[in-house]
Amino acid sequence: MIHHSIYIHKSSQDWVTFVHGAGGSSSIWFKQLRAFKSQFNVLLLDLRGHGNSNPKLQDSLDENYTFDAITNDIIEVLDVNNIRKSHFVGISLGTILIRNLAENYPERVSSMIMGGAIMKMNVRSRFLMNVGVIFKSVVPYMILYKLFAFIIMPRKNHKKSRNLFVNEAKKLYQKEFIRWFKLTSEINPLLKFFRQKAIDIPSLYMMGEQDYLFLPAVRKISETHKEAKLFVLKNCGHVVNVEQPTIFNTQVINFIKSLQHQSYPLKTC
Repeated sequence: MIHHSIYIHKSSQDWVTFVHGAGGSSSIWFKQLRAFKSQFNVLLLDLRGHGNSNPKLQDSLDENYTFDAITNDIIEVLDVNNIRKSHFVGISLGTILIRNLAENYPERVSSMIMGGAIMKMNVRSRFLMNVGVIFKSVVPYMILYKLFAFIIMPRKNHKKSRNLFVNEAKKLYQKEFIRWFKLTSEINPLLKFFRQKAIDIPSLYMMGEQDYLFLPAVRKISETHKEAKLFVLKNCGHVVNVEQPTIFNTQVINFIKSLQHQSYPLKTC
């Protein structure tokens, strides 16, 4: 089972589960933990091979390394902790896992909050992936990861987010990185399905206005999917929860609480 931590609230019945992205760990939510555990029950987890979820020998021999398999890792944690339903908060690749979980287990998802959501790979990001596929076995993975981090988060005000993800990625093994990279390079059909099929679950996209690779696709989804709402953070890049945690926390907590009234108006900051 993947590593996880739980924080029980003395009175709230609501659970909030945080799902990090590729190369990260549950530690990227350090600016969210205090605010959320004061309001809700909180579940933090480390995905396969990340953080304290150390890769096992059986994992290296397991060919079933798919989005469905990794999604089922999350379901296993929910089941062990008797969490019937949860709000899910994700960042970057974690948003794909949340959306996949909602597709496969809609009864387990109260709402989806997707920061720096990846819903389409544009020409530049696909080229980046193709370059990575070619060189992933011969170039040290940290060189590739630093390059990707810089392209996704190129500005000066993105430096903190870049450094955080690069430092977390250093904890990965080369083989583990290759397995995750291969997984992410095969997501186009899945993302196309997500864009075409709206889902009847309240969804909040938290996107930085400088997230030039991924924001355009999310704008279109928010315009065509009934349950999808978009909040754009100004002067902010891809990793919105790190760059602007106060705004992120306030908007997400208000969104979750407002679902009790079936109304969640948002104003772009």
